[in-house]
Amino acid sequence: MALDGVFLRYIKKELESELQNTKVDKIYQPSRDELVLSMRSREGAKKLLISSRAGSARVNLTDLTPENPKVPPMFCMLLRKKLSGARLRSISQFETERVLRLHFEGINELGDPCELSLAVEIMGQYSNIIFLDGEDKIIDAVHRVDASMSSQRLILPGLRYQLPPAQNKLCLLNAEADEVIEAVMKLPKNMPLDRALLTVIQGVSPILCREWEHLTGRGRDLYSKELDEELISRLRFFLKRAIAEVRELTGKPYMIVDENKKPVDFTFEPILQYGSGRSFCETESFCELLDRYYAKRDAIETMRRRSEDLNRLLNTVASRLIKKIYVQKEELAACAEREHFRICGDLIQANLYRIEKGAKELKAENFYDEALSEITIPLNPALSPAANSQRYYKSYQKAKTAEQVLKVQIEKAEKELDYVSSVLDSLSRAAAVRELSEIRTELTEQGYIRAKGKKQKSEGVLPPLKYLSESGFTILVGRNNKQNDRLTLKEAGKNDLWFHAKDIPGSHTVILTEGKEPDEQTILMAAGLAASHSKAADAGKVAVDYTKIRYVSKPQGAKPGMVIYVNQKTLFVAPYRQEGS
Repeated sequence: MALDGVFLRYIKKELESELQNTKVDKIYQPSRDELVLSMRSREGAKKLLISSRAGSARVNLTDLTPENPKVPPMFCMLLRKKLSGARLRSISQFETERVLRLHFEGINELGDPCELSLAVEIMGQYSNIIFLDGEDKIIDAVHRVDASMSSQRLILPGLRYQLPPAQNKLCLLNAEADEVIEAVMKLPKNMPLDRALLTVIQGVSPILCREWEHLTGRGRDLYSKELDEELISRLRFFLKRAIAEVRELTGKPYMIVDENKKPVDFTFEPILQYGSGRSFCETESFCELLDRYYAKRDAIETMRRRSEDLNRLLNTVASRLIKKIYVQKEELAACAEREHFRICGDLIQANLYRIEKGAKELKAENFYDEALSEITIPLNPALSPAANSQRYYKSYQKAKTAEQVLKVQIEKAEKELDYVSSVLDSLSRAAAVRELSEIRTELTEQGYIRAKGKKQKSEGVLPPLKYLSESGFTILVGRNNKQNDRLTLKEAGKNDLWFHAKDIPGSHTVILTEGKEPDEQTILMAAGLAASHSKAADAGKVAVDYTKIRYVSKPQGAKPGMVIYVNQKTLFVAPYRQEGS
């Protein structure tokens, strides 16, 4: 669900209660379309998240600490210059439009008081954060909109700010239930009731309109033109109840979750349309609800954006390797005919006396065949019989040499493809910018990325993911190939147990035994962790090999994360679902 105008009223109420007269202490811009304002008062500091990201545009208080780029974007620098130290005086919203205005009182370059504001527009792919002066002139915006992008409304520095074009819908703050019903009945087309309500009411989401239809029709689908007196009476009742909630802000924050506890929607009133298939989770506040609903989605999207170039590079390399291996295997298959060339050379050599000058072929008994079948051997009439024989011997030797070289090249390419696949697997599970930095460093060291300028200062080595079994054993999981090497070859003891998903890319997983024998539950947990931190994380059952560290070794010249092992046992386990620390 997108954040609608009615829900935004609840957010506005909470922000007014928590942030009125607080000062802007620090300003961050973790990504191109996301701001975090640290607001300080005598009671302490609070973080205000403002996002204009298409799939998760919102404004709410947050407890999350997003990672910030080393160099702040220009828009962030501008806000720090003009908005730092400003006091939040008020928050406004026009009717139930999806636009929230944050009004600040700051100090200009001359030391005089000035008014500034942030207009947060929550409109799907057109969402924006616009910085305004006291005369409603645009100072700048997260997303500038010029004439090539829109002919109706420009968002450029120096222009006067205007609200998004009105949709001529009824606002529940000043319209009554009968007006809404009348507007629905006047619609030119007979359409589903939920869509009709969405068409005539301002600032409500599809889930609310579906709920009002569900309640009116007692679960059955309704159309605008089939409303009789009884249905109109029921619709009027539920609309009046909703209008009272909107005006008095008496709703509560509800999050709808599926059977896996994954958030699927949110609203300010209980929802009955899903029946018992989905459950509800009531949070302390509307801001907390948004924070929880969007947290995982935002983290995935942020990492996807920041890892896009690495994904593109690795997929390109993998595609080239797959094509190369395919071509080389075809060439290798062709080399299998080399014995035929040798036989032809031997038969020509044995029948030199029979071959006339300028002959185009030789028909002779094949003494390599037990049945002594006749074979026809093509000849080059321009060459002597002996030269024809040597030509076949050369083809045989060339194919033999090519086969030896191709086998080495194919093995080398397959190992490189395994390595690239392992890096892609690590990249798909990276959860922090520092993990991306480690992967980028690894690829630079391996020659896949060209080093630029001076060597960057190290941000420190990330520790492995750490888990604790019920019986008290520590289980460590490598985040990437370089960390896998450190964990397995340097940090773990010889008698610690090592786990890895069988024959597929994945993380090295180690139980630190400390001289004790791990119980079966700990071994199963470690195997499940190895499965969940592998390419087969979404599978039902995964084959996982495990052995002692003493039986794991790294071949000379092998790429990071690549090891060989012996004396292993294999378990078939379901991937472990709990998050690590």
